[in-house]
Amino acid sequence: MLQFRDIDISDKVWIDELLRKSDFMGCEYSFANNMAWKRLYDSKITRYKDFYISCAFNTDDNIPSFTFPAGSGDYKDVISQLRAFSESIGKPLKLWGVTRNGVDILNEYFDNQFTCSLDRDSSDYIYSTEKLINLKGKKYHKKRNHLARFNEYEWKYSPITEKDFDDCILFCTHTYNEKNAVESHSGIAEQFAINTYFNLFSELELKGGIIRINNEIKALTIGEKLNSNTFCTHIEKADSSYQGIYVGICNEFAKSAAVGCEYINREEDLGIEGLRRSKLSYYPEFILEKYEVIFK
Repeated sequence: MLQFRDIDISDKVWIDELLRKSDFMGCEYSFANNMAWKRLYDSKITRYKDFYISCAFNTDDNIPSFTFPAGSGDYKDVISQLRAFSESIGKPLKLWGVTRNGVDILNEYFDNQFTCSLDRDSSDYIYSTEKLINLKGKKYHKKRNHLARFNEYEWKYSPITEKDFDDCILFCTHTYNEKNAVESHSGIAEQFAINTYFNLFSELELKGGIIRINNEIKALTIGEKLNSNTFCTHIEKADSSYQGIYVGICNEFAKSAAVGCEYINREEDLGIEGLRRSKLSYYPEFILEKYEVIFK
């Protein structure tokens, strides 16, 4: 029977090896994300042969939710193991973040044995790195205008280094407190994630960028190379009182951190209307659709 446990920084080598075998583009296939956000849904991990699986045990419907296995080997075998584990705790097997390719694999081995529904709120926005850097063409006219307004400020962009960590954490705490009058579980989990990113910045092989105005941080972002052709932006925070600052930090980070990657994954919108509008306004190359699969 499969056994799940907490993820630890010492797991990075073997997990990264299995993630590279799959080369998945979804943001949940990031060791850094799995490590940082483990408190949000009480996530645990396991290895089965040459597959890596993460499971969220604290879910809204009280059904443990597994990632589609990453790695290589017999998919029929590993999914059968997950079904057996779920049945042993009296639950149906539920998989989340499953791409169309994953659904096709499941159909090959388990046809008519599960239901499948699109999870639009968790689907990732995938952009052309070149387009986010250059912002060319009519459709990016508004973004160029926002950038021009931002350039009226005296600002400085620089990659994040260890000497910036304390200021970055304080900035994130300040922006969180401004937006949240009452603490929430998700808000606390986000602060834990941010602290994890900075406490293990080099070990997680992260890249980051900050914008300072009058020597104070007014925007920051963190990401990493996710797979063979995709960079992933994990967090992006900014003081919106400076017009165009979000376009500024996005553009500068693309130029400094994502060069060499064809795509940038800017993750999901969580069903938040304003966030969805913002992500669509950058004109993604495509939306990486993710599905929720529940076995009968």
